[in-house]
Amino acid sequence: MRNLSIEVDFDRFPPEHTCDGENISPAIRVRGSDAPYLAVIVDDPDAPRGTFTHWLVWNIPSTEIPEGIPPEPRVSRPVAAVQGTNDFRRIGYAGPCPPKGASHRFFLRVWSVERELDIPPGSGRAALEDALAAAATGYGETMATYERRKVFASTPGAGTRT
Repeated sequence: MRNLSIEVDFDRFPPEHTCDGENISPAIRVRGSDAPYLAVIVDDPDAPRGTFTHWLVWNIPSTEIPEGIPPEPRVSRPVAAVQGTNDFRRIGYAGPCPPKGASHRFFLRVWSVERELDIPPGSGRAALEDALAAAATGYGETMATYERRKVFASTPGAGTRT
């Protein structure tokens, strides 16, 4: 399997790509693929109940995945793609949203694929992984972190001296 180089423009997710912002899917650059399609899984292995899947998307005919893919089963803009159901039970991208005060790692995993994957929109992770096992020609990943800030209740009179 070919090694792919995966890049995003951050080491820590900016708010616009998280539940604390607009939940916009990030742009992902892929180098080293000679296959016509890409598939992506974004997940959080540090989630309290085990690995939590944030995004399943496949049949992307590109080497760069643009920002802002809408949360629809089949999309044609800004790029053609098919999306699955994440662990929030929604179709499309759902950004990092760990418990407040906990820093989590989020892996952006990308496969190059020689042919379109024949799995229906809305499929889950197991179906995508099964299809990738038979069709993937390359793989790469990158990781970024995110920590939601704890909000502390203010104490009346805090910061004042009498």
